[in-house]
Amino acid sequence: MSNVDTQELAKFSDLAHKWWDPDSEFRPLHEINPLRLDWIERCAGPLAGRSVVDIGCGGGILSEAMARQGAQVLGVDLAERSLKVAQLHALEAGFSNLEYREVVVEALADQRLAGFDVVTCMEMMEHVPQPSSIVEACARLVRPGGWVFFSTINRNARSWLHAIVGAEYLLKLLPAGTHDHARFIRPHELAAWCRGVGLDLRFTKGMGYNPVTRRYALDDDTRVNYLVACQKAA
Repeated sequence: MSNVDTQELAKFSDLAHKWWDPDSEFRPLHEINPLRLDWIERCAGPLAGRSVVDIGCGGGILSEAMARQGAQVLGVDLAERSLKVAQLHALEAGFSNLEYREVVVEALADQRLAGFDVVTCMEMMEHVPQPSSIVEACARLVRPGGWVFFSTINRNARSWLHAIVGAEYLLKLLPAGTHDHARFIRPHELAAWCRGVGLDLRFTKGMGYNPVTRRYALDDDTRVNYLVACQKAA
């Protein structure tokens, strides 16, 4: 449990009952989820019939979407309340190809070495003390030839202005205090961690928000939010 910030877990646990309310603090996740899912399948191919682990799954928004595409999905998180919400929602929806576990990702990698075709870790690494350890664990979880997807936030003045001042305090898209700018990750840092554990960085995309249209879109601007697709050598 050394790579865990209990205060970060508490933030999301306190909001757990709101995970599936599209008008709550989790509205941004609901709105970007179709973009994330489409990008994953455009990079890795159709998810149907493939084994997927969703690291930092929270209430299961992305996990359910991938299961709906026909993948066999394991969602992993350490926020107990969020996992209970995810489990209940999946049960009510009748998923037979989706399960959740409360387990440290590094420990899961020891248990399920090269056990998955696809690994997703979205909007999670900026909330842990040692994000490079998460990258290493994801590399161990994926099979040779498989795909690993990360999404996080760049660390610069623009990201502080947009992701914290704008999103948390002006537009109130997220609760104040959701992010710590010092924990944001520059793309070259993430790329170096990936290369160091045998992941080939294949594709990168930015994600922007238009406050006028109130819509998110994928683009080539990685100065704030960005996504990375990696493939493990076969």
